[in-house]
Amino acid sequence: MSDKKMMQAVVCSQKQIADGIFDLVLRAPAIAEKAIAGQFVNLYTLDESRLLPRPISLCGIDSAAGEIRLVYRALGKGTREFSTLCAGDLIRIMGPLGNGFTLRNKSAMIIGGGIGVPPMLELAKRMNADEPDVDKTIIMGYRDSQTFLLDEFEAEGKVIVATEDGSLGTKGNVLDAIRAHDTEADVIYACGPRPMLKAIKNHALSNGIECYISMEERMACGIGACLACVCSTKNTNPHTNVRNARVCMDGPVFDAREVDLS
Repeated sequence: MSDKKMMQAVVCSQKQIADGIFDLVLRAPAIAEKAIAGQFVNLYTLDESRLLPRPISLCGIDSAAGEIRLVYRALGKGTREFSTLCAGDLIRIMGPLGNGFTLRNKSAMIIGGGIGVPPMLELAKRMNADEPDVDKTIIMGYRDSQTFLLDEFEAEGKVIVATEDGSLGTKGNVLDAIRAHDTEADVIYACGPRPMLKAIKNHALSNGIECYISMEERMACGIGACLACVCSTKNTNPHTNVRNARVCMDGPVFDAREVDLS
């Protein structure tokens, strides 16, 4: 957290890649130099009536070019404002924030669901660069055949797809796909909605698999001050004497065994 920077980033490019999904590349050298897979940045709107930033996970990190890539869903007024940005525009951002993934040098499943898909792309690329001989299987979950980033994941290794409506790949969720393909690994890295993470955690515990999850909690400040993104944990915080952790500062990546998802 000590490496976070507040800065004006320059928009390099932006395009829509699926219904409501946008792919934004920003020039932010101070952030790109320090960021790792699984971290996020805060983006600030120009509308002064909206004081709180919007946290968006890092989909790509190019430290050599000084660029970061954000793939996000435009849902509210803030993210819809971001979707209008064009090359050359400026936007105020802070980052890198939170704790990212630590590679374990073990056979792995990389799992993403919904808008939890984008941050797993940088992790897959990082594994290929740092652990090229480690086996990995990428499992992506979508609502339907309108996928995004799938071709880029396929360039990184074996990909298994699940869709809720069965229009592509295995019908069902990512866990259905894991079972249908008898997929095994020594460690799981996952990001997605809480029900998905709960199911993946239970699967990992039942099969003796290490599991690290990136939680998608609503945030306010994004820097640990407001406690809006607190989650329940198994362990007692030695400073506050409560079983809580701040997703924005203590996470968003946690050892699944430490987090209470019930």
